[in-house]
Amino acid sequence: MPHILIVEDETIIRSALRRLLERNQYQVSEAGSVQEAQERFSIPTFDLIVSDLRLPGAPGTELIKLGQGTPVLIMTSYASLRSAVDSMKMGAVDYIAKPFDHDEMLQAVARILRDRQSAPAASEAAPAKSANGSGKSAIDNSNGEIGIIGSCPPMQDLYGKIRKVAPTDSNVLIQGESGTGKELVARALHNLSKRAKAPMISVNCAAIPESLIESELFGHEKGAFTGASAGRAGLVEAADGGTLFLDEIGELPLEAQARLLRVLQEGEIRRVGSVQSQKVDVRLIAATHRDLKSLAKIGQFREDLYYRLHVIALKLPALRERGADVNEIANAFLARQSARINRTDLKFAADAEQAIRHYSWPGNVRELENAVERAVILSESPEISADLLGIDIELGDLEDDEFIGLPAQQPGNASNSSHEPTEDLSLEDYFQHFVLEHQDHMTETELARKLGVSRKCLWERRQRLGIPRRKTGVASES
Repeated sequence: MPHILIVEDETIIRSALRRLLERNQYQVSEAGSVQEAQERFSIPTFDLIVSDLRLPGAPGTELIKLGQGTPVLIMTSYASLRSAVDSMKMGAVDYIAKPFDHDEMLQAVARILRDRQSAPAASEAAPAKSANGSGKSAIDNSNGEIGIIGSCPPMQDLYGKIRKVAPTDSNVLIQGESGTGKELVARALHNLSKRAKAPMISVNCAAIPESLIESELFGHEKGAFTGASAGRAGLVEAADGGTLFLDEIGELPLEAQARLLRVLQEGEIRRVGSVQSQKVDVRLIAATHRDLKSLAKIGQFREDLYYRLHVIALKLPALRERGADVNEIANAFLARQSARINRTDLKFAADAEQAIRHYSWPGNVRELENAVERAVILSESPEISADLLGIDIELGDLEDDEFIGLPAQQPGNASNSSHEPTEDLSLEDYFQHFVLEHQDHMTETELARKLGVSRKCLWERRQRLGIPRRKTGVASES
């Protein structure tokens, strides 16, 4: 079981983070300062250190040196984002902004621990001479250095393009369905580039309220708008010298698109409320599941920005198009989840392997990971049956895993009306009906909570089903 050290001086945050990690099968120790951590623990013995940047006494970055190679994940507020980027240059493995989303924290922790486990294996592999005497190891001819599982022909073609594109500074547009792993491709492009030692700043354009997106990306000056009590650097500025990854760029408002175009054309930004421009050196990688060219034709996306982004386009195949890769990925997820709960006897039964291979996986790799995690948790025997995966081969176009928390229909419930869905409706129909029925008097957060999904999942499903988000009334929360 991985052992994680939390260093955070705010007791509430430290306790909440400890509970979150312990619920996910991590062993956790905690301290309120660097000094306390030194006095109580042997810091290099931990698998990961999660530390606040600003601590009483020494800053969290001191743990980078004290850890002697132990990865350090820095927590910081958006207001001190520049300092977080500086901490990465000092050796922090990554940073996460507070207040953080629980899923975001767990994903970051899992990724860092996974990378740490794979690093020794990679370093132990001596480079073998190839037939042409190039001295490249066998891993250099696979996808090992890219960090993506799978060897089907479409993915091999993608790996080849990544290797060619990564060393350049060209803008890249990654296209593919939700859940296919577009951020993994972006991270591979960054890690294989000459900017690898500089930060990669990832931004989900769909997750930031439209009223704040320009300020978040480009920063603002004090007094630029109500609530701007101090000037702040934006995420583009924080990525200076590194890579800026804009996920779901199709959701970027037109005004922000115009500012982004200036970054690409002139290499400079101007904070909201400022008359001064400043130079930035960023490589832009964008991703979307939407057809930007079609959006440009109807005026929902700037055509000039589209052509600036479309210098190099990489297409990620859907999981259903990747053949035997799906079983390879499922086994990798099984190994990871088994390690979390200290079980080494788990394996897929024959019917589960068949189900994994033939299910259409509309939610792609993300849905597969959720299904495997659920099966591992519920499994009472060494063999995981198809039933535990929670998928229906005959209804492969439904993302059942996203609807675990759908509210049950209670007989006599006051909210039931002639418009309530019946038992015969599919999950897709239920979702659409529930959102249309309640979005006038519920916020997006309340809708997501009632449906048992995240706000991002709610947004993605709205996009797929063509359900517009109400711009006025209670549902238009900021």
